[in-house]
Amino acid sequence: MKAARRPEVRLPALEAYGGGGLEPDGDYDGLDIRDEDFTGADGAGARFMDCALTGCALDEADLPHARILDSVLTAPRGVGTNLAESTLRDVEVRDARLGGTQLHGAVLERVVFRGGKIDYLNLRKAKLRDVVFEGCVLAEPDFGGALLERVEFVDCTLKAVDLTAAVLKDVDLRGAASLEIARGVDRLSGAVISTAQLLDLAPVLAGELGIRVED
Repeated sequence: MKAARRPEVRLPALEAYGGGGLEPDGDYDGLDIRDEDFTGADGAGARFMDCALTGCALDEADLPHARILDSVLTAPRGVGTNLAESTLRDVEVRDARLGGTQLHGAVLERVVFRGGKIDYLNLRKAKLRDVVFEGCVLAEPDFGGALLERVEFVDCTLKAVDLTAAVLKDVDLRGAASLEIARGVDRLSGAVISTAQLLDLAPVLAGELGIRVED
């Protein structure tokens, strides 16, 4: 089992963001962006490099194909944020409060999600490499068709996970505080779980294998 490589984000001296909203294909470099309301903003293809985004509202923000690099997102909040087919590399996401975030087809490399709660996270057909979910709640995350390599779940609550057609390699689930798999339990090959988790998953595994359990 290979451990995930965590990002080492070292932000330079940042320049205060001057406002003005997001723009398609916008270039945001070395900015301190605080408490901005990006509700409904169109930032398709935007690039964030060496940025700190703190307390920003992202409801229905449209950011497909965005690139978020060497950045820290603290307390982002919003429903329906569209980050489809985006790239997150060397990123820390802290205390997120998000719902229905679209990251399908995205590429996540050396990313840590620490704290917070994310409902209905869509990671279908995404590629996750060296990603850590730590101390957070993931309710009904969808990893359908995704590739997970060196991914760790530490002190997380995982509710109704969908692993349909996912491919797992060096995925460590032992640290999950709670593990509930709704679909795709057959895709756990390539993951490691604890004995206690195996016992909890036994009814689901028996059902998947067509085993009748009777006393």
